[in-house]
Amino acid sequence: MCFSAPASFIAATVLTGVGIAALRLTSHRSEWPFAAIPLLFGLQQGLEGVIWLVLGAGGTTIEGGWSMGYSLFSHVLWPIFVPLAVGLLEPYGWRQRAIWGTQMVGLAVGGYLLYNLIRFPIVVHVLGQHLVYDSPHFYIAPVMSGYLIATCASSLLSSHHMIRWFGAASLGTFFLAYAIHAATLISMWCFFAAILSVIVYLHFRGARRTLRTDSPTLP
Repeated sequence: MCFSAPASFIAATVLTGVGIAALRLTSHRSEWPFAAIPLLFGLQQGLEGVIWLVLGAGGTTIEGGWSMGYSLFSHVLWPIFVPLAVGLLEPYGWRQRAIWGTQMVGLAVGGYLLYNLIRFPIVVHVLGQHLVYDSPHFYIAPVMSGYLIATCASSLLSSHHMIRWFGAASLGTFFLAYAIHAATLISMWCFFAAILSVIVYLHFRGARRTLRTDSPTLP
């Protein structure tokens, strides 16, 4: 989380619990990746908590190591994983084909950012009560656009209304985080998106209730 180590660890604990609860509501293997999103965000928030601790121990910046672990989530995993997870839930048709199109965009963006993470490791430092991840390659307009297509547009294309809400809220909080402080966009937006991943649990809880309602009852 972008505010402090305790806040990051609390968020990590809560999201891990939400992710486990979502996974318990799944009925098919194809649902596992999407249900795991809160759990993965929990791991990411835990990494950011460690970064806070390292910086609080006297360091002014972090390069490599923990920052690389966090950045592999924020820069590489999400643009590849989100359209994959959403696409696996979609029945065959134009929506699925469109979502797989965003998957190709996500693979390109994730691959490009991974290449630059290896060549130019991200440096993390504290600005006020927030963490700044210096990542100039992320802010290139085509890269940011492709990232949003992969992480947000893929969900907006879903036939499941809760997943569309997840995509719309993710896109809205991107612009909110950018408006609040562009320098801390990566950390702040990841925090917002992590909280929004509770919608993932709500999607599966709603699906389970629908399944129970539609199940035939014995005479």
